[in-house]
Amino acid sequence: MNHQKNKGGIGMEGPQHWRPRLSFRSATIMMCLLNLFTVLLLLQGFLSSASSRSKSASTAATLRYVRESEEIRLAMQPLELIKRVREIQREASGEPETVQEKEIRQTVAVDLSKRLKDLRSTNDANSLKALEEWRKRKMERARLRGLEKNGTILTSQA
Repeated sequence: MNHQKNKGGIGMEGPQHWRPRLSFRSATIMMCLLNLFTVLLLLQGFLSSASSRSKSASTAATLRYVRESEEIRLAMQPLELIKRVREIQREASGEPETVQEKEIRQTVAVDLSKRLKDLRSTNDANSLKALEEWRKRKMERARLRGLEKNGTILTSQA
């Protein structure tokens, strides 16, 4: 037998501790782990961007809803009547009244009462119309949200 050993003790048959062993199995496992880690990072980024978009959309919708309700509330206020009541209060807190002024105020009060009744009847009709329009807009928004949810569910399943 012709076995010759090197003086250093490292030959063809000797252990090679300095060289790492990399088999196909360990390389496959490492690649699968790397792919899994990459998929998790991409999924986290996708979900965080989707949630931030939906938050900003819902915030904008909420602000628009608040603005619309404020506009409706302000439109329903009888501003002229409020001004006239304040004028009457200012006048009443002033000097004592004469009989003639009292009669004038009484006729003005009756007139205001009639105007208030008329205003109430027209406001009721306007209020019902505004309420119906608001309900229609709300139902449309709800329908669109439903379609968006269905659309996102369908796209995420595809």
